[in-house]
Amino acid sequence: MSLTTFEARADRRVAFVIGNSDYREFPVLKNPDKDAADVATTFKAAGFEVFVARDLTKLQFEKQFRNYLAAADGADLAVVYYSGHGFQIGGENFLIPVDASLKGAADIEVQAVKLDDVLEQLRSKSKIQVIILDACRNNPFPRKDYWLKDQLITAGNTGGLAQVKSSLNTLIAFATEPGAVAYDGAGDASPFSSAFSRRALAPNQEIRTVMSAVRRDVVQATDGKQVPWENSSLIDDVVLMRRDSRPSLPPVLEKVVPSGVGPVALDLPEPVDVGGGAITISVERPPALGRLMLDGKPVEVGEPIEGKDLPRLKMDVPKGAGAQEEVDMLAYAARDDWGGESQGIMVFRVKSGQGAEGEKIVASLEAEQKQQVLERGIHITGAAEAIENRDISVPVGVGPVPLKLDFPTKDPAVSLKLASYPATGTLSLPDRTLSPDSSLMADEVDHLRYEPQIGAVKPLIVGFEIRADNASSKPATMKLSPSVEPCDREAGEPLDLQGVVPGLLPNEISSNAVDVCRAAVKAYPDVARFRYQLGRALLAVGKVEEAKKAIQEAADKGHVRAVFELGYLNATGTGMPVNRKQANTFYAAASDKGDPYGMTSWGRALFNGYGVERDTGKGLDLLLKAAAMGHTYAMNDLAAIFTEGRNGVPADPARAVAFLKAGVERQDMYSMNLLGRNYLSGQGVEKDPKQSVALFQKAIDLGQPYAPASLGRMYRDGVGVEQNLDEAQRLFELATARGDQSGAYDRAAMEMQKGDKADRAAAVRYLALAAALDLRNELPDARSTLAKFGATAKTAALKQLRGELKSKIPSGGSVDDQLVKTARAVWEQANPRRDVF
Repeated sequence: MSLTTFEARADRRVAFVIGNSDYREFPVLKNPDKDAADVATTFKAAGFEVFVARDLTKLQFEKQFRNYLAAADGADLAVVYYSGHGFQIGGENFLIPVDASLKGAADIEVQAVKLDDVLEQLRSKSKIQVIILDACRNNPFPRKDYWLKDQLITAGNTGGLAQVKSSLNTLIAFATEPGAVAYDGAGDASPFSSAFSRRALAPNQEIRTVMSAVRRDVVQATDGKQVPWENSSLIDDVVLMRRDSRPSLPPVLEKVVPSGVGPVALDLPEPVDVGGGAITISVERPPALGRLMLDGKPVEVGEPIEGKDLPRLKMDVPKGAGAQEEVDMLAYAARDDWGGESQGIMVFRVKSGQGAEGEKIVASLEAEQKQQVLERGIHITGAAEAIENRDISVPVGVGPVPLKLDFPTKDPAVSLKLASYPATGTLSLPDRTLSPDSSLMADEVDHLRYEPQIGAVKPLIVGFEIRADNASSKPATMKLSPSVEPCDREAGEPLDLQGVVPGLLPNEISSNAVDVCRAAVKAYPDVARFRYQLGRALLAVGKVEEAKKAIQEAADKGHVRAVFELGYLNATGTGMPVNRKQANTFYAAASDKGDPYGMTSWGRALFNGYGVERDTGKGLDLLLKAAAMGHTYAMNDLAAIFTEGRNGVPADPARAVAFLKAGVERQDMYSMNLLGRNYLSGQGVEKDPKQSVALFQKAIDLGQPYAPASLGRMYRDGVGVEQNLDEAQRLFELATARGDQSGAYDRAAMEMQKGDKADRAAAVRYLALAAALDLRNELPDARSTLAKFGATAKTAALKQLRGELKSKIPSGGSVDDQLVKTARAVWEQANPRRDVF
């Protein structure tokens, strides 16, 4: 198995711009909203795909950051720009979402965003990383000590952010030097973001030159109180505003010019700067046989002419010239604002305009000019009709998609200027990404492509202004509708950083997923994600060998979650012998690429020493990183560690509760069950049985296997609810059906407590199920209690269980062994999807 470093995407530059102003618990900041708007506009003008977000909560940050990372996968350049509250403690920097309170010692871990986690994710996805932080305001936070890994750290009194060590090909820029405070300034944007938005637009300037100019501007604007600072390990040049195109001019043109009839229109097409800049024309070699005229005035060599005026240029050849046809030439240069230059040439055939023959020439030229105007008008109208009111469905997450507009003209005089750029996503041609100011020539339109932004669902409007020289321009708009492929909808996985949807759990995958994912693999053979999702769909219908093949192919093509899944197959013995060591190899590889599932499984293995030498510190760090990306399994693991205190990590039940609450906020049914138990016991939180009932019930509704027994015990014992033994029995039976061995054992115990009215065969049945479901030997009492029952009850229970089986299983061994084996078969028959629980 080879793990490809990046999925192939050419020349991708992606920016995530965040402005957090409207804080709920801390002072509102006046500038970040405007800062984010200005900086996003700057990056869009530079041709970046821009994810822009304002006033993000922690949950919203996780979701948008995952979408951004999916877009940044394989990027040449990944940028994060943050304006808002920032905080340092223990040398670690944190970005603060708007819903953070930071009142508890564990809150920094579950409510804030660790800058190093952001940077590590970017490193695993992109070639070059740039992080720009205008986040060094005064510290308004309510406490001075917070948990970091296995230590309770006391924050110092210094403001600002801490210095960050960057890895190779990374630039990290701060609005001010480490430990110092940045200012909001007197205007509606901060001095730093104002300077950056202005300076970053300078064409073809390397970013370190840009940041030097920003530093000068901010120092001047703040009278030296604020000095922007950056740490760079760049080995490649980074140019934000690239301008390497040249004005578009037609090939050599030829024109007949009669003499002695006054100025004759040359019909030169207007030059177009595809980057959107202004163009200036200068005559390099004037015609020798006549004068160039513009609006009745002569044009001299080197005299600047605006590009839009070129179609009005005329030539006046005096009477007498061209008695015998003569050849002349005009050479001119077109220069744009960025230093690009193109040369244009027109060759003249000068003929006499006198006499009958001259009159024919003039009449022919006039007719030709009218015909040209008519044809260009037809071209513009046809071009507008080809675009107007089109509604094009564009799949998300498959790269740039050709729009196939079937444009009706290739006339070099016809061009399209973008009048309204799509609010999200990127328009491109094979050789360049378009910006909101871009233009394209008629012969380029059929190559126009659009790539929707991951996470976008709303239709987008694209507007063009279609023009040709002095002819009237026509507007045209079309609609682009991002669409999610059925394979993504049916088999996408949660927290897949190369995925495009929130995703489904294994038990939510329908049988239809196999067909739609096969179709997606056929349509997009180079998109590794579809092969992985096909593997998930095949697993869901029990086609393990086919699933393994699809998952392996996806891993070989660079899909990181598929690498994790290979580890999971090895760890669980799905379609292969259990191989914990091999599983850890895959988990480590996925973890190194930033996958939250990989970080959780590899972190768990390291922390506990499962198939690898124990490394508590690294294991804990990986679990914290996975939790920071929103993985609730990591949150639940951390809650268990902090509840008990394991491997030298101090116990802190309140810290455990903070992670469980974070899991509940993300709708994790396991977190709900665990937190419900905490509210019942009062561990790490004030006792509240009503909260327990609500959490258990919600977890039950979501299909959680252990919550039914949790609530059943409350009804059995009359704790927090009125005692109801019938309801308790129903809940224990539901727990058993979902695979909870403790629920089965409690159901057996309830039966025996009925005394003479007890159904001993029913008790045996549930004890057998308890033992059958106890795969980790966590409930040895189930076997020992079962052994105490007489032959009559066991024979009746075994007969009943065998009667429920649709196919016979081999008999043999003791009666107890047969009971447990048959009970297991009955449960598996009712639950063919073993990954459900």
